[in-house]
Amino acid sequence: MNYTLNDLPERSQKPRNKGLTMVMDKGLSIREIEDFLEVAGSHTDIVKLGWATSFVTPNLEQKLKVYKDAGIPVYFGGTLFEAFAIRNQFDDYRRILDKYGMEYAEVSDGSIEIEHEEKCDYIRKLSEQVTVISEVGSKDATKIFAPYKWIALMKAEMEAGSWKVIAEAREGGNVGIYRDSGEVREGLVDEILTQIPEETIIWEAPIKAQQVWFIKLLGTNVNLGNIAPAEVIPLETIRLGLRGDTFNHFLTQK
Repeated sequence: MNYTLNDLPERSQKPRNKGLTMVMDKGLSIREIEDFLEVAGSHTDIVKLGWATSFVTPNLEQKLKVYKDAGIPVYFGGTLFEAFAIRNQFDDYRRILDKYGMEYAEVSDGSIEIEHEEKCDYIRKLSEQVTVISEVGSKDATKIFAPYKWIALMKAEMEAGSWKVIAEAREGGNVGIYRDSGEVREGLVDEILTQIPEETIIWEAPIKAQQVWFIKLLGTNVNLGNIAPAEVIPLETIRLGLRGDTFNHFLTQK
């Protein structure tokens, strides 16, 4: 930090297992990544190349190298996994992970329908190759899961080998754990937290109000995902109580 301020909430340090900021890269150029890392690399824990953008991204190998040289893990969005799985190309997907030296992979079923045991089998197989992050929830806003089902799915995926489970929200923050207005389904989140340790969940929270809500609920070191590159610095100030949204929240805890 550039200067000293007393009585700030204690922020976990990188590399960290709790307090992660997962950034969504939807097609940054190499120069844009370099600029992003100069400003926000120290506050970024992991980067997702959104959905299947890696399929059409030029200079993919060079792009991945820029992140790797900066010590930032990268993974392909879960929709890419789904695109391979639905075409019976799972082995091809595994070879793609090896080709690009990927150390993480996301397993999701937000756009396809597969038996959950089959999804867990994919997690088990991939966890022998890479660190797996799995995503729970549908991208279809009409599919509303009861809290007990979210809990059961998350538990099973952790047992199958997931390092973290993502609570689905899409990049728009209007499905899954949110209503179509972007409002948090508070009862659902409360129920999930009765059974699933908070440090194992990455809450997708692309909208500032959602970030503020989770930080006020779970503290500065909550895991948050689908953060836009330009929002990483603003999010870090919210985590530290240095933006109006959480300014008094952290002071009153002292």
